[in-house]
This record gives sequence, C-alpha cells and structure tokens, in this order.
Amino acid sequence: MLTLSLVMAAAVASGPADTDPATIAAIEATCFDYVDGQLEADPARVARALHPDLAKRAVIGDTPYERLGLRRMSKEELVALTKKGELKTPREQWNRSCRVLDVVGNAASVRLETPWFVDYFHMGKFDDIWIIVNALWYSKPK
Repeated sequence: MLTLSLVMAAAVASGPADTDPATIAAIEATCFDYVDGQLEADPARVARALHPDLAKRAVIGDTPYERLGLRRMSKEELVALTKKGELKTPREQWNRSCRVLDVVGNAASVRLETPWFVDYFHMGKFDDIWIIVNALWYSKPK
C-alpha cells in the first residue's frame, strides 16, 4: 500500500499523467522564466513569459471604491517592477516550485509557489511557445 501511495504522489507532483514530458518541461520553463526572471531582476526573461494582454490580479476584497476588489497588474507594470529589482533575491534564498496542474490542447493551468506568494496561471500555447495569459496571485503574510 505504501508503494502505491508513493507512486501516486510522484505522478501528481510531476504533472498530469497523460501529458508528454516535453510539454510539461516547456510549461515549467515558462513558469521559471517568470519567477526566476523576477528574482534575478531580468525584465527580458519575465517579458518573454507573458502574453501582451496579460491579466494579473490579486483579490483584495471590498474597498471604498470597488465591490469585490482586485489588484490589477499589466505586463508592462510587472516588467517595470522587475527592472527596478523589486523582488531581486540572492540565489541561495530561492525556494520556488512550479507544478503543472492540467493540460488540454493549447491550454494549461499551473501553480507557482515561493516564500512570498502563490500564483495560479492560465497558460496558452502559441505556435510552439507556452506563455502566461492570466495570473491570480496571493501574497503570503510576512
């Protein structure tokens, strides 16, 4: 029973079982371009992971100005924050993981986790390149 549990856990940890490893690797590479680019303060690396019409949001709840409020960020804003080095972090402090949750055709769902935030991505495959189209993020309490 323990062996079966370990096999099932390994299958879930590496991504959808019926998706070829090259597809999983390509999706993960995009996820790591996004996060590692921010941690390295490399705006070009972050930019190549993002769709031009990126919708990046965080739930903030009701505000005096908006019911069901969202913090919104565009590709340009994220790239500018990266250029300023807002998340630059020494490599020895990097602790991040990308997990492909689901893939169907040219669409994928991915979970990224760092010590500071969790992102849920919707990615699309355009030609042979996976890019982040939507991102919903949660900032972890400090």
